[in-house]
Amino acid sequence: MIPFMSVLVMTLILGISAYAEETPSIQSLDELNPFAENIESLLNEMDQDYELETGRSAFEITIPNFTEASCKQKGCEIYAQIVKSEQKLYLYIQGILQTSWSVSTGLPKYETPHLNTHPNGRIYDAYTSKKFPGGDYKGLGNMPYAVFIEGGFAIHGTAESNWPKLGRKASHGCIRIHPDNALYFNRLVREAGVRNTWVSVQE
Repeated sequence: MIPFMSVLVMTLILGISAYAEETPSIQSLDELNPFAENIESLLNEMDQDYELETGRSAFEITIPNFTEASCKQKGCEIYAQIVKSEQKLYLYIQGILQTSWSVSTGLPKYETPHLNTHPNGRIYDAYTSKKFPGGDYKGLGNMPYAVFIEGGFAIHGTAESNWPKLGRKASHGCIRIHPDNALYFNRLVREAGVRNTWVSVQE
């Protein structure tokens, strides 16, 4: 059994709320539009703001060399399969399906693209959208525990006002999940590393 599995077991036993106490205070950022033409420069600005506000690197995990991918899909330690037609995320650990969660992918106007890749290494605990506020989750903003997949597209938690929408399309391009699940996934990725994590978004 790989070392990080013991951390997962302890997390489940002790409860994921303990992690929330370790997270930095929320930073103030403008709305992220993953479809923006200047998305990379916007992300760079976000990284700088995040690091100034929290004192932590936006890239706590080194970006992998995609030409040397160590695994793919169920061959990775962590595999998140998002099926848009079902509005579900299927979570595999060591190739075995562990659980599934309801999600909200992008509305037709902001359709979440099909993706099949490692996360890009950018991970935030706290993030807020000013343009689409929709509430706040425990001082971590309305997009807590974001794991970015590609460009501005991320898997992240959502504020309580959006929980009833989980299970149907409702976002502006990202993949929303319940913040408890987002925290769990965030910590899985941090522990396993992005080179051992794969995310697929499919129809």
